[in-house]
Amino acid sequence: MTRLVTATIAIAGLAVMITLDAAATPPNPYKAPKLLALGSGVAPSGGFCGALPDPAGK
Repeated sequence: MTRLVTATIAIAGLAVMITLDAAATPPNPYKAPKLLALGSGVAPSGGFCGALPDPAGK
C-alpha cells in the first residue's frame, strides 16, 4: 500500500467514526464539559495517592 491509500483509509475511517458518534449523541453545548478545567475546586478525599501524609497523625 502506498501512503496515499493508507492516509485516505485513515481519514475516511475517522470521518465515519465522527459521523456515527454525532448521529448517536448529537452535540449539546449546554452539557459539554468546560474547555479548560483546572480542577473542580473540591479537596481530594479517599484514596488519593498524591496526598502527603498528615503530620498530626489524623
